[in-house]
Amino acid sequence: MTIHDTEFSAPTGASLASEIFGLLQFPRLAVQSPKLIRLPRGDETVVVFPGYSTNDLAMLPLRSALKALGHQPFGWGFGTNRAEVEKMLDPVIEMVERRVEQTGRPATTIGWSNGGIFAREVARDRPDLVTQIITIGTPVFGGPKYTRGAALYPQDEVDRIAKVVDDRNAIPIEQPITSIYSEADNIVDWRACIDTFSPNVENIEVSSTHAGMIIDPDVWTIIAKRLAD
Repeated sequence: MTIHDTEFSAPTGASLASEIFGLLQFPRLAVQSPKLIRLPRGDETVVVFPGYSTNDLAMLPLRSALKALGHQPFGWGFGTNRAEVEKMLDPVIEMVERRVEQTGRPATTIGWSNGGIFAREVARDRPDLVTQIITIGTPVFGGPKYTRGAALYPQDEVDRIAKVVDDRNAIPIEQPITSIYSEADNIVDWRACIDTFSPNVENIEVSSTHAGMIIDPDVWTIIAKRLAD
């Protein structure tokens, strides 16, 4: 038995073109910049994970914004995220451990899309390293099953990964989780981003495309407030 009993589906090819509207977040950032610089400040250790097929450069605007608010943000430092969670989880945990030792305090892990899976799994395996988790457009079950990435795998591998994810989800993450999702997401089925099983989670909806979420001022505002709590 899985933790969910409804079969979702990956977004269709016809909806992919609308991801271009994510670029509209850049003008919104400019318009809302006076508001953004007044967001709550803090001094938290933050590790930010990029999405599938992207690297730390994709998350640079967010890390820069967090640094401007007084936090100590770090990238993941492993180049392009190839969604190799099983292979990369141990090295990623070691990286987070080094950052925690460097700053002297546990980290908030933030991940976009597949990067959010790393953000969650580090906390699951090493709760001593993580104070809270924030995911952005991240499927919390199914692995690639309910994403466009499913087409890149043989069906038996999709099913195997989904089973691994279900098995890991049976071990609860106790730290606070904020799961940010959007019904306008054209990469991940938004319903797969809603965490209904973790004991300490808040699911928050925004109105952005999948790509646009990482430069969405509403998302940045949510993150800043979470880090200041």
